Amino acid sequence: MPTPTDLIALAEAWLADDPDPQTRAELTTVLDAARSGDPDAAEHAEADLADRFSGLLEFGTAGLRGALGAGPHRMNRVVVIRTAAGLTAYLKEQVDPEPTVVIGFDARHNSDVFARDTAAVVTAAGGRALVLPRPLPTPVLAFAIGHLGADAGVMVTASHNPPQDNGYKVYLGDGSQIVPPADADIAAHIAAVTSAASVPLASSGWETLDDRLLEAYLTSAVAVVAPDSPRDLSVVHTALHGVGSDTVLAAFTAAGFPEPQAVLTQSAPDPEFPTVSFPNPEEPGAIDAALAQAERVRPDIVLANDPDADRCAVAVEDQQGWRMLRGDEVGALLGQHIITRGVDPAGEHTVLARSIVSSRLLGAMARAAGLPAQETLTGFKWIGRVPGLRFGYEEALGYCVDPATVPDKDGITAALLVAELAATLKQQGRTLLDLLDDLAREHGVHQTDAFSVRVTDLSLIATIMQRLRAQPPTEIGGVPVATVDDLALGDGGLPPTEGLRYLLADDTRIIARPSGTEPKLKVYLEAIVPVAGADLDGARAEATRRLAAVRATMEELTRA
Repeated sequence: MPTPTDLIALAEAWLADDPDPQTRAELTTVLDAARSGDPDAAEHAEADLADRFSGLLEFGTAGLRGALGAGPHRMNRVVVIRTAAGLTAYLKEQVDPEPTVVIGFDARHNSDVFARDTAAVVTAAGGRALVLPRPLPTPVLAFAIGHLGADAGVMVTASHNPPQDNGYKVYLGDGSQIVPPADADIAAHIAAVTSAASVPLASSGWETLDDRLLEAYLTSAVAVVAPDSPRDLSVVHTALHGVGSDTVLAAFTAAGFPEPQAVLTQSAPDPEFPTVSFPNPEEPGAIDAALAQAERVRPDIVLANDPDADRCAVAVEDQQGWRMLRGDEVGALLGQHIITRGVDPAGEHTVLARSIVSSRLLGAMARAAGLPAQETLTGFKWIGRVPGLRFGYEEALGYCVDPATVPDKDGITAALLVAELAATLKQQGRTLLDLLDDLAREHGVHQTDAFSVRVTDLSLIATIMQRLRAQPPTEIGGVPVATVDDLALGDGGLPPTEGLRYLLADDTRIIARPSGTEPKLKVYLEAIVPVAGADLDGARAEATRRLAAVRATMEELTRA
């Protein structure tokens, strides 16, 4: 643990290297408090410095993500410049001595600044930097890599994180996110960059792309729906203050759908996200404004994107009112729609893939259709790399419906495909809920649930996982544990990852794993109950009972 004197010395050295007057002023204020002689102020400032200088923000398979601010454990220009320099050095060594890097950014605080710094680093190092013309969705950047033949892509975004955060997502030339060992190799190159001042920055020379790129993306996106499929559908859409609104509206118009009715209080990009406490459609209350608008205007469905529009949420009206479908429900609906439209079993793209924490229903559907299915680790860095992928999803509202063009989750093409399915069912006098009933009758009720244990001290997650390993439960929710896979050991046939998977005697599945992007432990639950006769309600009630019992036990076992 650094002493107060060491922390002050680290902060002073950081100040000397920081090109940003805003973060220099921020750190100076903390330093002044640490030197003030006021014991309370100094103690608070020293704790702040200890956090800021607890190490360089870790670069992993999700790139960088963290709070904005001064210091190596924050998102700021020093960290971004050093990261861009390390990435460029890796590309020059491993890919091309003059790499082409396409750079996108959202509308969060400093996203445009971080994008410009990245372009300046790449250009000064002899590479070619192509910068998107304005804040645009992450899927546009992911598309641009292959469309432009780039060696890598950088998207400056914190996706659905809180307003105080920003992030730095890296893609390689195949359009997929980085996986080991590339992440460690890039991290090593970043670590070799000891200061921002040592990194050459070009003052010009990069290229700013024009709207032809966006037009090409929209042309590709619209192609996911059949030209002769139904288009009669009314939609309420919210962008949650992110960058998806204009692109979604343009995509729906180009595809021939009626223009979605935007939630106007959330349609314009706003880095403060003023109407939501957490800009993630999965979070309680996040799409309340959209659901309230739906109550007034009575659309067929509600669609929501997260702030960088790579995720898509769907809400429908049932007998109790409007509710958001679970990510697994949308994944099953999209998977069935793709199966129904036709997948050639002898074709190049036939595999239906899901992450390990997603419902097993997609696998049952694939088997029934005679198609291959694959389970991957969590994240589209794994799903997008599945050979022969036709459709992939993860329960956290991520869907890849056009992997040949965008091998990543894409909330815009997913929204188009959901709209096509809903319009097709509407023409038949049916709804998305009717199709979910059909799937349950055919394959059994696959009911899922999840909860998170949020922490302020990351060591608590390791403590919980250690406790689960040291004292493994023999029964959960009153049902014997049949098997336990320690995912960190590679149990279950997947690459090692931190987590535990339990399968109970009644086929209920539980997975506990740390989040890859937020300070929380996530627990995923799934119960499978066959439908006896026509008693769908009874099967769902039994699945609900099983999940409630299992959740109660797991909440106790994972208490921080």
